[in-house]
Amino acid sequence: MLEWMTAGESHGPALVATIQGVPQGIRLTTAVLRAALARRRLGHGRGARQRFEEDEATILAGVRHGLTTGAPIAVQIANTEWPKWRVVMSADPVDPAELLKDAGTGDEREIARNRPLTRPRPGHADLPGMVSYDLDDARAVLERASARETAARVALGAIAEQLLEQVARVRLVSHVVAVGAEAAVPGPLPVPEDAASLDASPMRTLDEEAGARFVGAVDAAKRAGDTIGGVVEVVAWGVPIGLGSHVSAHRRLDARIAGALMSIQSVKGVEIGDGFAQAALPGSAAHDEIVRDELGRPTRASNHAGGIEGGTSNGQPVVARAAFKPISTVPRALRSIDLATGEEAVALHQRSDACQVVPGAVIAQAEVALVLADALFEHAGGNSADEMRRNLESYLNRVEERLCPND
Repeated sequence: MLEWMTAGESHGPALVATIQGVPQGIRLTTAVLRAALARRRLGHGRGARQRFEEDEATILAGVRHGLTTGAPIAVQIANTEWPKWRVVMSADPVDPAELLKDAGTGDEREIARNRPLTRPRPGHADLPGMVSYDLDDARAVLERASARETAARVALGAIAEQLLEQVARVRLVSHVVAVGAEAAVPGPLPVPEDAASLDASPMRTLDEEAGARFVGAVDAAKRAGDTIGGVVEVVAWGVPIGLGSHVSAHRRLDARIAGALMSIQSVKGVEIGDGFAQAALPGSAAHDEIVRDELGRPTRASNHAGGIEGGTSNGQPVVARAAFKPISTVPRALRSIDLATGEEAVALHQRSDACQVVPGAVIAQAEVALVLADALFEHAGGNSADEMRRNLESYLNRVEERLCPND
């Protein structure tokens, strides 16, 4: 199995991501990771921090001369803003007097970043985190709960995508399907070849008319001193039949994808296939009939299930959506309580984006890739990429025998 983890804080020196189980022989370079991280920074509605918080990715272990070695892979994503936070986020004790100094700009905000954060923000992890971990200051909570951590997840997802494509020819793509109350008209699913066009779109959509409405919704929220959420969709093409399992709850592919997507900051809902809309259909229309294609091979007349039945991939594209709530850091600060005094107060406000759905799509794609790569490894795992390919080929040959006995 694949095991992955991230470490680091939003304003710490670096984020670190590790993944164990990637076989020997997967082509991987720093450029691949940097390209994925660059996609995470795209999109209309991003805040000023995207202009100066750069992602400097470095592969620390597990890759040699462009090929994975089979050892655990470690990636570091340095924070170019670290010098401003060196005292506030120091791992070692600091003189309290140092926390009263600015960072050399004479800006009161530079001093404010050093002060205890005792006014939790509604919608964030601040209050439950402070109570659960018995903290007097929300700094440790917000630093780890920050969506900045998703840069490490995107790097891990890029590694997973390399494994999926090179072993099984599985490719993923993601796009935005709704922003606030504005939704794109349902149409054909995007394909991996659309990736460049989606990257170039301010709202990561192929529907120009919907994109214009999405931009308008984001701008309206920003003018109102507010934030806005939306819905993203991830499509995985070429997923072989049989990934996941019906025999155990924790192995069900849809449950694992749902859990991975729900783990993303701000995600409050997940759909697989038609999701909640499927509940409104009669059974005769809700399920995907099994038919023969023009070559006589079994296929489906539709894909309401989103490529997963009984917790197992069925050979159709895997389709998953995630709903992002509006960003909790609202410029028009919300009511709170100062935990240091017990008095009513206005929640603290830090820089934020007006809308996060464009990077949200990239992050969701990374999470789905990690789950699919893990499921593929369960079914066709090996110490090397070549061994995995042989194992997968053997399995797919048997699938062919079962489903197309007359070929």
